[in-house]
Amino acid sequence: MSNEQKKIGAFIAELRKKRGMTQSDLAKVLKTSQPAVARIERGEQNMSLVTLKKISTALHSPIVKLSSGGMNFQIHGGRELKGEVVISTSKNAAVGLLCASLLNKGKTTLKRVPKIEEVYRIIEVLESIGVSVKWLKGNDIEITPPKKLAISKLDVKAGRRTRSIIMFMGPLMHLMNEFKLPYAGGCKLGTRTVRPHMYALEELGLKVDTKDNYYHAKVARRSAGEIVMYESGDTATENAIMAAAKMDGITTIKFASANYMVQDVCFFLEKLGVKIEGIGTATLTIHGKPEINEDVVYEPAEDPIEAMSFLAAAIVTKSEIKIKRCPIDFLELELLKLEKMGFKYKMSKRYYADNARTELVDITTKKSKLKALKEKLSARVYPGINMDNLPFFVPIAAMAEGRTLIHDYNYENRAIYYTDLAKVGANVQLIDIHRAYVDGPTEWKPVEHICPPALRPAVLILLGMLAAPGTSLLRNVYSINRGYEGLADKLNKLGANIEILSDL
Repeated sequence: MSNEQKKIGAFIAELRKKRGMTQSDLAKVLKTSQPAVARIERGEQNMSLVTLKKISTALHSPIVKLSSGGMNFQIHGGRELKGEVVISTSKNAAVGLLCASLLNKGKTTLKRVPKIEEVYRIIEVLESIGVSVKWLKGNDIEITPPKKLAISKLDVKAGRRTRSIIMFMGPLMHLMNEFKLPYAGGCKLGTRTVRPHMYALEELGLKVDTKDNYYHAKVARRSAGEIVMYESGDTATENAIMAAAKMDGITTIKFASANYMVQDVCFFLEKLGVKIEGIGTATLTIHGKPEINEDVVYEPAEDPIEAMSFLAAAIVTKSEIKIKRCPIDFLELELLKLEKMGFKYKMSKRYYADNARTELVDITTKKSKLKALKEKLSARVYPGINMDNLPFFVPIAAMAEGRTLIHDYNYENRAIYYTDLAKVGANVQLIDIHRAYVDGPTEWKPVEHICPPALRPAVLILLGMLAAPGTSLLRNVYSINRGYEGLADKLNKLGANIEILSDL
């Protein structure tokens, strides 16, 4: 065996473990045997480019880069969806909880964590600074902190690929007096200021300077106090909550976000013994607990954005499906707007998520004929149409009779991406960088297109391709894999026909 084969085999083994797969799991996907996978990982088996391509696809990561590479979806559209789908746990809650685990000196177990690129990036950062992260059976994760973090060894490359890296600031200010973090990355949606994070953390004693390509943070003091959020952002609020959680004293956060991922972080901190008043409101009172050393198990709630994705998929494909475990408190207004457009559905009685706090329902969609709303559709901080759910109203509006005005005031560039739907037949007219008219109904058409570098706009193109009779190709779907676990597989189980192709 050659050294190259050994290196490739070891790399495959490392990727497999990070994805929480056993050798048998990988063998099943590759349609081979567990001993064959074992030989590959020991470097004892020659592999063709075809075999490497299959392994790359199975592990959602290129093993060898012979070109620009990337994962692609080939969609055979125009099919009616049938059956039921179970909503996964929230991606945004998961990344917040991974960051919050740094506050705990004990062992943290998070249940049913989505295996997505955004989660992988945060785990890579955690592991690089000495945190032990183990995938357990299913999608559970066990997190054990070291006695001392190796912050100088932080994986900068992984950190730059996720905006969530900025949520390390709140916990880290309790673990060291000075640290550096790479600039936040993530979706390319125009200017997304980090000042709300800085201003909030300054009130608790953290001073942050922006240098070339990184943030330089120094702890001037650690003191509880009152914070007025500069913006009611989700991640900024989570950062402030995490910083306040270990303060010796009481911190009040005003104009806080009350969104689903913020509530999940609060519920988790309560299990660690932090008293929090006002969860679900814009004012939080946090009674800090300077020493947190608990072995804790927490089960985050389901993802309302994924639920909205499947509602939109059902509408654009004119399908009747059952969407199970939908967090209703974060979908009620979206459903009301859809009702007024003529959308028909059936909803189950409410029941609790595994965290025993978030209320869920099952939604069964009905074939409906939609009409455009006379009022514009826009998003706002909770309670309101979720910022991440607003984009799904673009393909939905494209199915409705009449003209709809979509006002996406929060992001400078996202409305521009909506015009990409014209490639699949939608009539989308850009008014300015925040507003677009959508005229319907639409006759969807197949197309080949490169995935936009933003999560929700990327999914919109996929939805249009699902509705378009014929074969479409969506190239470089990393943006989608950042936020959805097995979206193509879930859609295929409902009757879609999406082939996963990989460029090497």
